[in-house]
Amino acid sequence: MRQAKKIYCNMCGKEFHLENEIVKEGILSVEKCWGYFSEKDGEIHELDLCEECYNKLIKQFKIPVTVKKQKEFV
Repeated sequence: MRQAKKIYCNMCGKEFHLENEIVKEGILSVEKCWGYFSEKDGEIHELDLCEECYNKLIKQFKIPVTVKKQKEFV
């Protein structure tokens, strides 16, 4: 959740640490534009999750997320 140059985890409400408007910790940001075949057609949903809440969320998945190692760091 983003409010006046502040970012919060949508799940737990934690405020993310920003320096010069750059997030200085692990964060998952999602923007989903729902389409024609959805009941949410025309809506755009945005959310931010801290790493702890992301880990809690994916533990609930029946099929685990695919994890790949990043080869290059830019």
